[in-house]
Amino acid sequence: MKTDAPDTGTEAEDTGFKPLSADEARDWRMRHPRVSVWRIVAFQAVLGLLAAVVAWGVSGKSSIAWSTGYGALAVVLPAALFARGVARDRASAGAALAGLFGWELVKIALTVAMLAAAPRLVPGLSWLALLAGMVVTMKTYWIALMVRPGVRKPID
Repeated sequence: MKTDAPDTGTEAEDTGFKPLSADEARDWRMRHPRVSVWRIVAFQAVLGLLAAVVAWGVSGKSSIAWSTGYGALAVVLPAALFARGVARDRASAGAALAGLFGWELVKIALTVAMLAAAPRLVPGLSWLALLAGMVVTMKTYWIALMVRPGVRKPID
């Protein structure tokens, strides 16, 4: 039985990967600051409230504003619960990954439950306005990532 000799090179050496020194890692962290999940959740709440006010101003109907606001709440409340659950320290990477999936499942279940309860909780519910509030609020993630401090824009 013929066996191949063990490979003495590592994948990192083959791809030209060079680990960062402590100073380089610190500089990288300074150039790429962490984004606070609580700041994003707060931004979502503010944007959802603004969407409800705009919906009220455009339609003139409070039921449209409540529907839009409830749609935003159906995104913000589960996101806040998810952020709280994921932000806790875990003992290992496996526990962190399990927590991520577990809290994502809780987030989805709470969102579905809130949508199922919407016809009973929001008088004169407009599903289109509710959906608009959800979409506007969910797109906040992308806005928050684009405008975070320390992000350098590509130069053409």
